[in-house]
Amino acid sequence: MTTNGKVRPGDLFVFYGLLKHGAVGGPQHIPFSQAGEWVAPCKFRGRMYDLDGFPGVVAGEGICHGVLYRIHDVSIVPAMDEYEDVTDDAETALYLRQKIPLLDETGSPTGAQGWIYIYNQTTEGRPVIEDGNWSLDAGKTRK
Repeated sequence: MTTNGKVRPGDLFVFYGLLKHGAVGGPQHIPFSQAGEWVAPCKFRGRMYDLDGFPGVVAGEGICHGVLYRIHDVSIVPAMDEYEDVTDDAETALYLRQKIPLLDETGSPTGAQGWIYIYNQTTEGRPVIEDGNWSLDAGKTRK
């Protein structure tokens, strides 16, 4: 599994929380519309938690929902990583950027992969979002 690796133009990202297009509380300083394109809704495997105003996904067998974004200008990746508190220290980073397999409507792998921000801290005591779908209006500004 690639963690915090090199992002190339044309790579897909899976956004499932505050980075989703139109999400309340999302970062206004990152020029998503100029640096890439919103592709389509998507599904992936994981377990989604409510972290008090923003979600976190960890490894799991559940089906989660997100939005695919195709990046063209990779110069925005450092701003995205900073927003998600991605660092080189895997113990303290809030999120890690990893590639995961994408799923079709039936939950089967499509063969495609996308970068995703995986939550990297404890989820103990945090409520699970059972349907794996973070609402666009559920967020709070993190930074």
